[in-house]
Parts: sequence; C-alpha cells; structure tokens
Amino acid sequence: MTTHDLKDRVVLVAGGGKNLGGLVSRQMAEAGADVAIHFNSESTRPDAEETLAAVEAAGRRGVLLGGDLTVPANVEKLFADAEEALGRVDVAVNTVGKVLRKPIVETTEDEYDSMFDINAKAAYFFIKEAGQRLNDGGKIVTIATSLLAAFTDGYSTYAGGKSPVEHFTRAGAKEFAARGISVTSIAPGPMDTPFFYGQETPERVEFHKSQAMGGQLTQIEDIAPIVRFLATEGWWITGQTIFANGGYTTR
Repeated sequence: MTTHDLKDRVVLVAGGGKNLGGLVSRQMAEAGADVAIHFNSESTRPDAEETLAAVEAAGRRGVLLGGDLTVPANVEKLFADAEEALGRVDVAVNTVGKVLRKPIVETTEDEYDSMFDINAKAAYFFIKEAGQRLNDGGKIVTIATSLLAAFTDGYSTYAGGKSPVEHFTRAGAKEFAARGISVTSIAPGPMDTPFFYGQETPERVEFHKSQAMGGQLTQIEDIAPIVRFLATEGWWITGQTIFANGGYTTR
C-alpha cells in the first residue's frame, strides 16, 4: 500500500460476519475498502448477509465466503476466492476464535484438538497464506486475548491455543518485512459478546468488569478502530501484540 488509507483497497475479514468481525467489516467499508466477509458455517450466514448489506450500503463491493479455516486447503481457497471476486487482498484480518473455560482435569482430547485447531492452526495458515498472497505493503492482523498475560484458572486451552499467535506474528513480521507487510496481533480484554457470557457465571462477569477502567468489559467498538489504525497510519507497528483491555492486565 503506497498510501496509508483504505480507499479502494481490498480487505479480507475471517469471521467477518458478526460481533467484532462484523464491525470491522462495516468500518473498513465505511473507510472506502471493498470487503471479503468470511463466515464459518450456515448458522452464521444470516449475520454475514446483514454485514454484506451494510458494506454495499456504504457504496463498496463485498462478497461472502464460507469455510472451515482449520483445514489449510480452505484457507488457500478463501484467499483465492477473495482475490477472484474483489482483486488481490491488501489487508487480512483474522477474528476467528473459540472460547472454552474448563479445568484441565476435565478437558477431553477432542476439546483440546478443537481449541488448538481453531485458535492456533487456523491462525497459522491464515498468516501463511496472507504472507504469500497479499499485495506488497499489506497488513495482517490477528485477534488474540489478554489472557496471554493473565495468571488464572480454567482457560488453559483458550489462552494456550492463542499464545502461539504471538510467535507466529513475530516470525511473520520478520519474514514478510522485505515486502513491506506488517504483522500484528491485538489482545482484547474479556469482550461483551455471546462468546464470553457462555463461559462465565454472573459473579465472575462482575469480577472481570471490575478489573478494567469504568468497571466494564471490552466493547467491540473499542477494538475495531485499532484494527483500522493498524491497517492505515499504524503500519509502522509490526511484530507486536497490543494489549487493548482498559487496564485488565498487562506484562
């Protein structure tokens, strides 16, 4: 990208149909980008269709692309289909993730495999494919979690599955630097989305709120502008994990 704006750029958002990904897709379109919106399954298609309508209402082109990104061949197809529909991708954002709160002694092998496939394997091959296919000067952003800096129980497979993203980010930043591609990750605090509430009791929700400024959870509206910044004026930030959590935790 020769200029630090999104006018007429192509943005691919994995998990871009709803919640944080949906807001990122909308804001990218409002900033002038065409948006490829990935959704995981037919159950999330209606949300993705609403997001696509918002992208088109902003006067931009959009396309819906489904697929299970734990299969590397599907990640390859995702980028190829986005490129065919909209042109070569400039910005690749991965918001895909799965949350599980469960003690280690109760965690099954299937749960472990699912958590690491979604949170680590899919993230790795997304970064790999982006590094091969993005335009020079492109941007890669992955959503991680502030639990990477927490000392807590219950989230071994979630924090554990997301922790490799930091290493993937650093390696990608070095390996893709010659083409001017920046690679970053964002670690939000507990976000006010359905993914969070399904894992917590009301008492623990209140505790999490108490740990951040204003006694509140992280809002998707707090994170989406950071994604947009990293894709534009913040291009010089690379290889970093940014803890955006209202003071919930740090290192």
